[in-house]
Amino acid sequence: MRAGLQLAFPALLLAALLPAGAAAETHTVRIEGMQFQPATLTVRKGDRIVWRNQDMVPHSATAAGAFDTGIIRPGGSATRKLDKAGHFAYLCTLHPAMKGEVVVQ
Repeated sequence: MRAGLQLAFPALLLAALLPAGAAAETHTVRIEGMQFQPATLTVRKGDRIVWRNQDMVPHSATAAGAFDTGIIRPGGSATRKLDKAGHFAYLCTLHPAMKGEVVVQ
């Protein structure tokens, strides 16, 4: 087998065995120091985002009409799956100065 074809064969075989489209990923946004970290997160349609509250007070992550985690208690988390492409600015409804953005591609 030629060297170029030999190197490409495993990649072609792997691509043929995987389902169409890549598997959904899970991303984490830490809530700490009264901030969303990272402040801007880019994901793909179908990915999940977990907001983990590492602060000492409750928070939320709310994008009007797109998603709402509800209140996340200290030490708690909330997960949302995002299926619609777009730019979604969100905030903590308890602390409106806390803002973040999710970009869904």
